[in-house]
Amino acid sequence: MKRPILVLALLLAGVMPFAGTAAAADVVEEAPPAPVTVHYHTADIDGVDMFYREAGPKDGPVVLLLHGFPTSSHMFRNLIPLLAYRYHVIAPDYPGFGYSDAPDHKAFQYSFGHYTDMVDALVTKLGVSRYAMYVMDYGAPVGFRLALKHPDRVTAMIVQNGNAYDEGLREFWDPIKTYWKSGSDEDRKALLKLFTLDITKFQYTDGVKDLTRISPDNWTQDQALLDRPGNNDIQLDLFYDYRTNVPLYPQFQAFFRERKPPTLIVWGKNDKIFPEEGAHPYLKDLPEAELHILDTGHFALEDKLDEMAPLIQDFLDRSIATK
Repeated sequence: MKRPILVLALLLAGVMPFAGTAAAADVVEEAPPAPVTVHYHTADIDGVDMFYREAGPKDGPVVLLLHGFPTSSHMFRNLIPLLAYRYHVIAPDYPGFGYSDAPDHKAFQYSFGHYTDMVDALVTKLGVSRYAMYVMDYGAPVGFRLALKHPDRVTAMIVQNGNAYDEGLREFWDPIKTYWKSGSDEDRKALLKLFTLDITKFQYTDGVKDLTRISPDNWTQDQALLDRPGNNDIQLDLFYDYRTNVPLYPQFQAFFRERKPPTLIVWGKNDKIFPEEGAHPYLKDLPEAELHILDTGHFALEDKLDEMAPLIQDFLDRSIATK
């Protein structure tokens, strides 16, 4: 007879196991949490189908997950179930990424301002008026622009390898900055090398100590979507438009200083795209922010989820769970 069944039989017979015995310990064992169901939706936003993942109680505090390049809401697939026990989690794919539509770049404006407006329209359509934001890579300018647009809606921020300071734009950005200055076809075409499988894999593996923690599904899926016809021009348009985020850095920083949203910074220190130098300046404007520098690379959630999830859960529980 298995021990929990034995204990139940003893209880029914009026026999109480001695306190401190292994059998007694079994009586107070907690049942494992119920599995979380993640739902996969699309919403028509200005004639474009935007895909998003959604989980958790609809009346719970909202956590908006904003992904980076070259991935999609797929980067949050393992984090979502760990937050949905209490929070209403929403993770969209921007147009041209993941499972959202990818209109031709000649007929659709691929810009961070446009992405901000579309994410804003999506959360409004879902009836969401307040949210904590997890921003990473491209998600940082989208999220921070959203904060400038609706400063009262931001309940908290989680920042992971996403820039709002000049210190974070280092050597990796030099050829992109060259394209910003010239706008030439030659400098545009020079950036095509950033869309190869080797570079996509590099973004997941560089700076990671234990590569057995990194699923090859990541670069396989991302590369398949990057290789779609017309996607090179979409990504090149976004590289060029990224220059419009830099002049907004002072406004982002003013938002931090004036609004002081509760902020958790979890940063992969070995990231060559958004290096550690970009993490520390946040503390100038958000001195109460919690900063954790992790020994990993660009996509920290892939190998440091076991460290990051408890930090994120604790931060959200303290910051927004009762608001």
